[in-house]
Amino acid sequence: MPVITLYYDDIEELSGLGKETVIKRIPMMGCDIERIEDDQVDIEFFPNRPDLYSPEGVARAIRGFLEIETGLRDFSITRSGIEITKDAGLSNIRPYLACAVVRGMKFNSRSIESLMALQESLHWAVGRNRRKVSIGVHDLGRIEPPFRYIAQDPDFRFTPLDFTEPMTMREILERHPKGIKFANILEKFDKYPLILDSQDNVLSFPPIINGELSRVTEETTDLFIEVTGLDPAVSVALNIVVASLAERGGDIESVSIDGTDTPDIKPRCMKLKGSEVEEHLGFKLSNDEIIHCLEKMRYGARESGGGIEVSVPAYRSDILHNCDLIEDIAIGYGFDKIKPELPKTLTTGKAHPISKLKDSLREIMVGLGYFEVMPFTLTSERVQFDKMRREKADGVTHILYPISEDHTIVRTTILPNLLEILSINKHRELPQRIFEVGEIVLDCRTEQKLGAVAIHPQANFTEIQAVVDAVLRERRIAYEVRESDDPAFIEGRRADILLNGMKAGVFGEIHPGVISDFGLEHPIIGFEMGSDIL
Repeated sequence: MPVITLYYDDIEELSGLGKETVIKRIPMMGCDIERIEDDQVDIEFFPNRPDLYSPEGVARAIRGFLEIETGLRDFSITRSGIEITKDAGLSNIRPYLACAVVRGMKFNSRSIESLMALQESLHWAVGRNRRKVSIGVHDLGRIEPPFRYIAQDPDFRFTPLDFTEPMTMREILERHPKGIKFANILEKFDKYPLILDSQDNVLSFPPIINGELSRVTEETTDLFIEVTGLDPAVSVALNIVVASLAERGGDIESVSIDGTDTPDIKPRCMKLKGSEVEEHLGFKLSNDEIIHCLEKMRYGARESGGGIEVSVPAYRSDILHNCDLIEDIAIGYGFDKIKPELPKTLTTGKAHPISKLKDSLREIMVGLGYFEVMPFTLTSERVQFDKMRREKADGVTHILYPISEDHTIVRTTILPNLLEILSINKHRELPQRIFEVGEIVLDCRTEQKLGAVAIHPQANFTEIQAVVDAVLRERRIAYEVRESDDPAFIEGRRADILLNGMKAGVFGEIHPGVISDFGLEHPIIGFEMGSDIL
């Protein structure tokens, strides 16, 4: 989940609140303090609140929560007169576009860092690592409108951000760090998206990299913001960015895209009844109290026809249902004010057999020098099968309405998730040894699995065989092994675990192709075994 850095001097300037007040009160807004330093505090927010991924968004929210400034934040928009046209050839490549101009900014190192961090956090939370949405921010004073969004030949040359020499777009995908990282988004296309100004200067090669010409510096006062993507979520990201910049004193102006003005940051209306609030929270609030709580959370609210009409800010993309409003009412009311009640039935609890099993396995693995991790159970076929060089399994449980391409199925094995964690932590020192005792779903049945991986230059088959033997010996389980044909492991350095002649697990040295697919470089060993052997 995103961790946002709040510098004390910056958040005090934005909110008028001191260090002690922020640290004491901000957890009551539904977030966790990750760490407290001398000049900053790092806050972890849930993925459903991308509007809080910047100091500006946090300041706006906490001003309302502490009743310094409540109610709906009014964002006025004027027309910039700037136009951008969109090439019909982008319809199958990256068809959605939203743009805005923000003038009158006064940047310093803090505010530039905040803007760049917000951009990258939105790329992850809303953009699904830029595939769904990517954001470009440009110094308007260094480019000349009108602009064009076109499908360009890969041999077109320009100087990308952080480089001094021109490169073709194809070369950027092969040599630029950002190009290498996100090349897979454009790999199937023979033309690439490009945004140009009237002088044919390059603003952006979305979703990869901006041009060096339009770099934002402390001297920048006026911004041109473009958001490209695969669906209407481009408007969500744009609204969050311009709302944050408005908190810094920026003036928002619209841009005409083939005759249609963006952004549209008018609030949307939802209806709420007091009975719904009581049903979900378990206690009664008057309409006036509900309105007061909503205004603390920066909504507009008024009584209407016996219920409450709520104006939802355009930057609150997480509000999909009345339950979301009621959650915010609870936050506005104050978790510390909700009185706990004893349950009406008396029961005596005891540990579930599965919990006892997991505790035993954790104790064994920790004793063997492994650290426990807890990955998500939702994943994708690309991670579960393609990257692992395995055939797609039968009985996979698919998500009916996935929120991203990264979470389309329920996992059938644990090893791919562990390799993802190694990939995320590849900048950490070696050796790394991690394990998970967790659930998988196959053929609509939930099973418990134990998996572990280790990465270091000397990792080998003998080491992982000793670990597997230690686990099963501690569990007092008699087992046999035979040569495995699992393509995720190296041939000749892999083995199946047999229980009563039936396969119950696998271990060995991870195949170099799998290691490369996960962006890793050192030898990796691993094992996975199921509940039937544990």
